[in-house]
Amino acid sequence: MLAQSIMLGIVAGIGILDSRIFGMLMLERPLVTGMLVGLVLGDVTTGVIIGAQLELIWMGIAGIGASTPPDVVTGGILGTAFAIISGQGAEVALVLAVPIAVLAQSLGVLVRIINGYFLHKADRYASEANFRGVTFMMWIPPILFFLSVFIPTFLAIMLGADQVKGLIDAVPKTIIDGLGVAGNLLPAIGFALLLDMLFTKKMGVFFFLGFLAASYLELNITAIALLGSCIAVVIHIVINNKNEEQVSQPYNNLTEGEINFD
Repeated sequence: MLAQSIMLGIVAGIGILDSRIFGMLMLERPLVTGMLVGLVLGDVTTGVIIGAQLELIWMGIAGIGASTPPDVVTGGILGTAFAIISGQGAEVALVLAVPIAVLAQSLGVLVRIINGYFLHKADRYASEANFRGVTFMMWIPPILFFLSVFIPTFLAIMLGADQVKGLIDAVPKTIIDGLGVAGNLLPAIGFALLLDMLFTKKMGVFFFLGFLAASYLELNITAIALLGSCIAVVIHIVINNKNEEQVSQPYNNLTEGEINFD
């Protein structure tokens, strides 16, 4: 369990550094971390299934302005890990991941506050042309972010796996089933958050078109995605043809009675 705790802590650290020093590689997404957790714990299939479930919940979460979203890295990794360790499946992951992510959010806020100090130190070193000091200040925040998820993940897996498994086993089956039903409703929140950012009057018709295709034509997600792709290509061709026609038409600013035949 020690080796697995260290490896899961490293996975969490790599996930939190995504979009900070690695670029936007999507390593922090539950779909990726779930697969990696399953790989470490020897159950890749369950890890991918749970990661996909958590992805539906958090797909619309984004940090806007000064707001700090729930820590999807810590929540996703610990939720998936405890579900695999306990053997209870996705229901446990959905129940544990959300509160863990909200609690880890507070630690993320603390790290951001501390990083503000090093930011001002970097400004002072830059004004003094101390490039070594600026470089050192720039490396401290990523290290703190790494530790902010590595340490909680390591301790939770190392010290809490058996306790969590015992706690889950002690919960009556009716409660677990009820939490599973509630957890299945959580993806609707993720879609609502995503639609809140994407939904416009011009795009609304396509949303309802997909809804009608799923409800009345009974098409699956793959078929609807392919149909949407075809519609997008047709719209693109029509718009391009319209623009080409406007460009090809010669511009004539003469009006009737202004033609000079001399």
